[in-house]
Amino acid sequence: MSLPVSRHDFDQWMMPVYAPAAFIPVRAEASTVWDQNGKDYIDFAGGIAVNALGHAHPELQQALQEQAARLWHTGNGYTNEPILRLAKQLIDATFADRVFFCNSGAEANEAALKLARKVAHDRFGPAKSGIVAFNNAFHGRTLFTVSAGGQPAYSKDFAPLPAAISHAPFNDLGAAASLINDETCAVIVEPIQGEGGVLPADPAFLRGLRELCDKHQALLIFDEVQSGVGRTGSLYAYMHYGVTPDVLTSAKALGGGFPIGAMLTREDLALVMGVGTHGTTYGGNPLAGAVAGKVMALINRPEVMEGVALRHRWFVEGLNAINQRLHLFKEIRGLGLLIGCVLNDDFAGKAKQFNLAAAEQGVMVLIAGASVVRFAPSLIISEQEVKLGLERFERACAAVVRGTAS
Repeated sequence: MSLPVSRHDFDQWMMPVYAPAAFIPVRAEASTVWDQNGKDYIDFAGGIAVNALGHAHPELQQALQEQAARLWHTGNGYTNEPILRLAKQLIDATFADRVFFCNSGAEANEAALKLARKVAHDRFGPAKSGIVAFNNAFHGRTLFTVSAGGQPAYSKDFAPLPAAISHAPFNDLGAAASLINDETCAVIVEPIQGEGGVLPADPAFLRGLRELCDKHQALLIFDEVQSGVGRTGSLYAYMHYGVTPDVLTSAKALGGGFPIGAMLTREDLALVMGVGTHGTTYGGNPLAGAVAGKVMALINRPEVMEGVALRHRWFVEGLNAINQRLHLFKEIRGLGLLIGCVLNDDFAGKAKQFNLAAAEQGVMVLIAGASVVRFAPSLIISEQEVKLGLERFERACAAVVRGTAS
């Protein structure tokens, strides 16, 4: 018999680095989740932009079960068929010639930053080591990636931090230009800042970064951990912007809920990383390869991309209607199904209250900073689930306005 557990047990047994919701999800299908008490929730959070095909998608289940019956894990001393097929899918669908697989977005960004340093070291010498990143960025929780992320709250307690990383305001090309020079090895940027408030880059900003990197022989790294795999209505956001990076990182939706990350790059850059320069035990395992391969096959289709644009309209129209009635948001922004509602001055700093009130009403949403409510649902969420979820979200918003949300 399984040990009975409750939300209270988290506070007794787990390291307190999270503050999870008051309920424990136990079952899910499509974009509906049920907790231990049988209460249902519409999922607008998507596992933080991970569950791109919703929960328990039958074809992903089949891919996992079939691979689980064959081969689970061998380590990096061997390759395997599913991961090679996935590599070819990614290469065929993007600018990349080579792929490195890992387990998470942080690991993918770590690999990208190490690649940039290695390329510069080998081609230009140790002085070319500078990395330019942006305020309010989020690139992961390793020491290197949390330093590149432009949110001091996540890094200040872990000093001394890796050196030669500087930050400019996002979307400020002039400020970035003042930092990028011949000693810069890489510029890392999210085409859409996710954790930093669901803030899309200006097209001219990304084009300018591309030109500056070319001028100073630095690598342009696009962190597409959150914006990739169809989230914006393009397979990757760089396609939407028409600006091609030298390195791209992907994770989250790539596995549809199964942990996997990937770093994609060109042939000439990839070959700098010889045998033994980087690695991972679990990365690129057959289970992840099989599931992610099916995710790519299901998402990288015109009808799915068109569906993202349609669902974007459902959400924005519904959220604007809520705003007309309750006057909560000063801006609704984002691309595709990565949407942020920026709270107005009356509710600034209270995004968490909306998150908690939404859960009470049976809908799961995210926050992106203290003043932005974020939505990152399944790319194939049904119209009925969107409608019901927005109805519940409006009730939650009204409760916050009235001051009756617990």
